[in-house]
Amino acid sequence: MGIAILVLYHLIMFYIGWNGWVWLAELSPNHAYPRYIWIVVLLILAYALFLGFWKNEMVIFKQIGAVWIALLYFSILWMPVMNIVVALTRLSSLSHHSVIIWAGWITVVAFIGVFSLGMYNAYSPVVRNYDITINKPVEGKKEMNIVMASDMHFGVLSNEAHARRLVERVNALQPDLILMPGDVIDDNLPYYVKTDIPEILKGLKAPVYSSLGNHDRFEKGINLIDSLNQSNLHVLYDESIVLDNGITLVGRQDYSDRPRAELSKLLKSVDHSHPIIVMDHQPYELDKEQQLGVDLMVSGHTHRGQMAPFNLITKRLFENDWGYLQKGQLHSIVSSGFGFWGSPMRIGTRSEIVQIHVKFQ
Repeated sequence: MGIAILVLYHLIMFYIGWNGWVWLAELSPNHAYPRYIWIVVLLILAYALFLGFWKNEMVIFKQIGAVWIALLYFSILWMPVMNIVVALTRLSSLSHHSVIIWAGWITVVAFIGVFSLGMYNAYSPVVRNYDITINKPVEGKKEMNIVMASDMHFGVLSNEAHARRLVERVNALQPDLILMPGDVIDDNLPYYVKTDIPEILKGLKAPVYSSLGNHDRFEKGINLIDSLNQSNLHVLYDESIVLDNGITLVGRQDYSDRPRAELSKLLKSVDHSHPIIVMDHQPYELDKEQQLGVDLMVSGHTHRGQMAPFNLITKRLFENDWGYLQKGQLHSIVSSGFGFWGSPMRIGTRSEIVQIHVKFQ
């Protein structure tokens, strides 16, 4: 399988390289150096992706790899269409030379446009509002303003500026409680702790609780949970806590980390007459959550596909891949995420903060 993936990857590289080579040959037939420069740039982009995973401390590889992911996504969707259009023009009286040149320029402009739109969607979060009612009593006021942000992926690309954006936007919503159900960091814990992001997150002006996601990686020599707790994120790792108003808040270990505690065990000694809120990074097991009496489950992970048409895949994988779903007493809310993975792009989706207005009866 690994060999097959590598072969396919290099075939796609060749396909992208060939299209660029043909365009540059028509654009500058008397000079070969633009074509050779293009091949060198393509190789740097393509292999920087692997080097970024291999050498996490080399920030430049992560940045170059992000550009390559965007180019790869665009090329796979766009170039076959343009190739077909160019081929069909052979049936017309149009100059094939001119068609190739114009097709190339249209492709360049389209890529710049798509990349710019994708970056805007990634770095300009919106607020999604949900109103729910939980038919259980609480102590004190009967309403609660919960703000949830998932999948920040703080690191090289989702950096200090994006962290400040999170703190400012969340504080403006005046939450009673802040929940972060996983993927706070982007695989690179040593880089995260060296930035100002942990200090920036201390600016959140409400109690914060978080669970871990599949990109919150444990590293030798650095305690992941302690590092997040020092930013006042209060990690719940297969454990629960009872809030002052009687709500039980449960944070689960990520679905991909096995073994993890069964939810039935985590809820065994919980007071089911009061509301139960669960943070579970990946929105699986909704039926089990409902059967065990969970009232609200907040999740992320899916990114709503991040770049269309991958949202069609997440819809197939998850019963609720984004937004709100009610099953009996269970309210499931899945965020598309505040950050992003791989490339700072979102097409067909948007970075978001979720505000949940809860009424208790």
